[in-house]
Amino acid sequence: MKLVGTNLTVSRGGRPVLAGVSFAVAAGGALAVVGPNGSGKSTLLRAVAGLLQPLSGEVRLEGEDEFEPRERMHLLGHQDAVKAGLSVLGNLRFARDLLGGEGELAAALERVGLARIAELPGSALSAGQKRRLAIARLLAAPRPVWLLDEPTAALDASGQRLLAELVAEHCGKGGIVMAATHLELGFEAETLELGKTAAVV
Repeated sequence: MKLVGTNLTVSRGGRPVLAGVSFAVAAGGALAVVGPNGSGKSTLLRAVAGLLQPLSGEVRLEGEDEFEPRERMHLLGHQDAVKAGLSVLGNLRFARDLLGGEGELAAALERVGLARIAELPGSALSAGQKRRLAIARLLAAPRPVWLLDEPTAALDASGQRLLAELVAEHCGKGGIVMAATHLELGFEAETLELGKTAAVV
């Protein structure tokens, strides 16, 4: 399996944001997408996830011909999308059912350190707890490609270590990770710097 983007050009609001971006990430690999604010990091992830249609170029997942690429990808956005009226467990169940996952909810919450507050409403969570709950979705609805937008935002040191461990485990099983960030990720990754002419292939 390999995630490949070729000569991607993407606009938002009628304004070109990305032009001629190419990359390739093989199974077991991670790619950090870096660049200043407004360089198109989040836009690139949304285009890879199939949420934005590129003006030109293509995204393909080689070795997964029987699936639409977006069906094999999990986008973790920079907004955590926690429903205030649902419990922690209810939020995770809702996300799993929406995504069609089969992961164990209790195990996912235990892994991210939220098992003891499973019945707490989403409205009572701190920013860091909301981020951990968002990360739990990766485990509850497992897919081979993780697209992570500012994944370490709001995480304390222990949360960042947890994320690095989960990424290492995912890549160790042949998964692919593509993360947009302006912070240290805490895990080994190739780098794609937006605004530069060089492509990572």
